[in-house]
Amino acid sequence: MQSEIEKQYIEDSKTDPKCFEPLYTFYYERILKFVYKRIESLDDTREVTAIVFTKALTNIKKYKDRGFPFSSWLYRIAINEINQFYRDSKKTRVISLDKKGVDNIGEEADKLNPDLISALRKALLYLTEDELVLIELRYFEERPFAEIGEILEITENNAKVRTYRILDKLKEIFNKIA
Repeated sequence: MQSEIEKQYIEDSKTDPKCFEPLYTFYYERILKFVYKRIESLDDTREVTAIVFTKALTNIKKYKDRGFPFSSWLYRIAINEINQFYRDSKKTRVISLDKKGVDNIGEEADKLNPDLISALRKALLYLTEDELVLIELRYFEERPFAEIGEILEITENNAKVRTYRILDKLKEIFNKIA
């Protein structure tokens, strides 16, 4: 949920771009880290992050409070820009695995040994871009299903169903390559 102060900054930004600065300052590092985990080149990360905030400021008038944090909207923009970066650059998508995220997947996907990070990394390569984003948001970003739904513009229930189907697929892939 947004604070009243944040809501006011958002509303004020719709008429005065200078009012966007506190939002930028508050969210910049979070979005930068989010992008960096998916790109791993600091120069490219900074460029993509700059595009995210430029688009956010340019489109702030279109933003509607739907009961989710403002960051959900920024993450949606970031995901789109990361995807665009990979389409334009033809670079191979980066998958950053941290122990906590691997442990989170392991808890929900029984028979998945979180110690086998290299095998998990290989298994994740078999996922589609959309599947990978869902897994990243849920287990590496630890977002609730409702917020994932908002970011991806799907229902909360759809986010849950898709995630658990992906986990089943991941288990099958993992068992074949492990």
